[in-house]
Amino acid sequence: CTDEIVIVKRVQCRIYYKIKLHFITYPLLFHLLQEGKCLYVVLLMAFFWCTEALPLAVTAMLPVCLFPTMGILPSKKVCPQYFLETNFLFLSGLVMASAIEEWGLHKRIALKVLKIVGVKPAWLILGMMLTSSFLSMWLSNTATTAMMLPIANAILESLFGDLETLKENAKVKNDPEGELKSVHLGEFEQTLGSSGIWSSGLPRSPEEVRKEAEYQLKVWKGFLICIPYAASIGGTATLTGTAPNLILIGQMKSYFPECDLINFGSWFIFAFPLMIIFLFVAWIWISFLYGGLNTRLCINKHDDRAAAEAKARAVIDEDYKKLGPINFAEGSVSFFFILFAILLFTRDPKFVTGWSIFFNKGYVSDAVTGVIIISILFFFPSQRPSLRWWFNPRASNTPYVPLLSWKRVQECVPWNIILLLGGGFAMAKGCEESGLAAWIGGHLQPLAQVPPAVAVILITAFIACFTEFASNTATIIIFLPVIAELAIRVKVNPLYFMIPATIGCSYAFMLPVSTPPNSIAFASGHLMVKDMVKTGFMMNILGIVCVSLAMNTWGLHMFTLHTYPDWARPLNSTVPMSTVAPFNVTM
Repeated sequence: CTDEIVIVKRVQCRIYYKIKLHFITYPLLFHLLQEGKCLYVVLLMAFFWCTEALPLAVTAMLPVCLFPTMGILPSKKVCPQYFLETNFLFLSGLVMASAIEEWGLHKRIALKVLKIVGVKPAWLILGMMLTSSFLSMWLSNTATTAMMLPIANAILESLFGDLETLKENAKVKNDPEGELKSVHLGEFEQTLGSSGIWSSGLPRSPEEVRKEAEYQLKVWKGFLICIPYAASIGGTATLTGTAPNLILIGQMKSYFPECDLINFGSWFIFAFPLMIIFLFVAWIWISFLYGGLNTRLCINKHDDRAAAEAKARAVIDEDYKKLGPINFAEGSVSFFFILFAILLFTRDPKFVTGWSIFFNKGYVSDAVTGVIIISILFFFPSQRPSLRWWFNPRASNTPYVPLLSWKRVQECVPWNIILLLGGGFAMAKGCEESGLAAWIGGHLQPLAQVPPAVAVILITAFIACFTEFASNTATIIIFLPVIAELAIRVKVNPLYFMIPATIGCSYAFMLPVSTPPNSIAFASGHLMVKDMVKTGFMMNILGIVCVSLAMNTWGLHMFTLHTYPDWARPLNSTVPMSTVAPFNVTM
C-alpha cells in the first residue's frame, strides 16, 4: 500500500512539473509575437481559474504583473481596468444588498410572499422560486440561497415532520409472511411523532406509510432544489444581479465604445420577461418531477394533508408576526431600495427619454446613480429623529445610528469579486490591444456557414456546459472576447452572440460544484448528485430554448439584431467596413 502511494505521488509530481515547465516555456515559444504572449497569459489564467490552483482573485491580478513585464500592455493601461465605472455599479448593488440584509428586509419579503401563495406543495415551490429570484436580482445568489433554505426547512418540518423520521418510514417494508401490519392512530403517533403522515384514525399498512413517506421526501427534495435554481435564474434579470452581466457591459465598452444600447433599464426590459418565462417553465418541470402537480393544486380537500398544510401556514404566520410592524429603518431601506431601482431604470431606458438629459451627455452613468444612493445610507438615521430637539436643544433625542456602517460593508461585500471583474476587463483589454482577439476571430471564419439562430443555440449550450465545471465569472471572462470576434468575422450583430453567452453562463444546474447556491443546497444532506443531474439536465435545455426564444423575438427588435451596426467595427481592424456586406439575422 505504501509503495502504491509513493508511485501515485511520483506520477503527480511528474504531471505537476510538466505543467509547470509547459507554462514556463510558453513565453520562449511565442517571444516574437504579441498575440502569442497574450495567449500565454490567457491560457495560464484560464488554467488557474478552472482548476482553482490559486484563489480566483489572485489569478485575476496576474495581468498587472505579466502584461507590463512581457511587453503586452503598460501598467498605466492595465491597472485602471480594475476599477472601471462598471465596478462601481456592482459595488453599489452589493452595498445596497448589505443594507437590506442588515435590517432583515429580505426575510420580511420572503415570508410575505409565502403567506400570499399558500402552502400547497406546488404553490409553495412557486412562492419559494418567486422570492428567491426576486431577492437574487438585488442580493447575491449565494446570500439568497443561504437565507431561503432555513425558511424552507422550517416550513417543511411543519408540513412533514422530522426529516430523519421520514427517511426511516420510507424504508418500512412488509413482513416476511406478506401480511401487512396495521397501526392505529394512537400507536402511529407514538411511533412517528410529528412526521405528518396521519390517517384520520384508520389503520395504516406499512406499505401505505412507506409510499406516503416517499412522496413527502420527494416533495422535500423539490423544495430544496428549486431555491438555488431560482436564485441563479433571478440573477440574470438585472445588471447588478450577477457578475457576468457586468462583465458584458465592461467588455462592450472596451471593444465597442460607441455602443450605448445596454444599460440597467434596457437590460431589465429584455432580461426580466426572459426570467419570468424561464421561471414558470422551471416551476412546471420541478413540480412535475417532485410530485407537486396533482389535483390538490386547485381543489381544496379536508384530509390529513390539509391539516399539515394548516400547521405550516401557522408557522409562516407566526414567523411573520415575530418580525413585528415595519420599523423606521426597514421603511427607510425600502424607500432607498425602490428609489435605487427606479433611478437606474429611468436614467436612459431607450424606449422613452430618461432623466439623464438634464445633465451633460455622457456625464451621468448608472454607476453615478448607484453611488449617490448608497452614499445616503451612511448618514441617514436608522431611528426616527425627534422633532422636539429642533425647537428645544435640551430635549432628549434618539441616538444617532446610520442605516449602514462601513464596518458592515467591509464584512459583507465580496471584494474578491470586484478584483475578478477587474481581471476580466484587463484580460479583454490585453486581447484587444495585442491583436489576439482578431487572430482568434480569423480562425473562426468557417463558422460563418452556420445560421446565426443555430449559432445562438450552440453558443448558449456550450457556455452552459462549460460553466458546470468552472466559475461563471471566469467562464464569461475567457470566452466573451472570442465570441465578440466571432460575431465580427461572420458579420452578425455582436450582441446577438454575446447576450446569450452571458445569460447562459448563469445556467449551471447539473452539479453541486457548478455554483455556490448549488453547493449550499447539496450540503443540506438530503439531495444527491443524481437528483441535481436529472433535474438540471432538463433545466439546461429549457434555459437554452428560452434564451433562443428571447433573442429571436423581442430581443431582435429591442437591440436591432437583424442588422450589422456601425459601432461594431473593432478598434484594431484594418478592413474597411464598406468592403464587407452586413449579415442579416433571419429566423
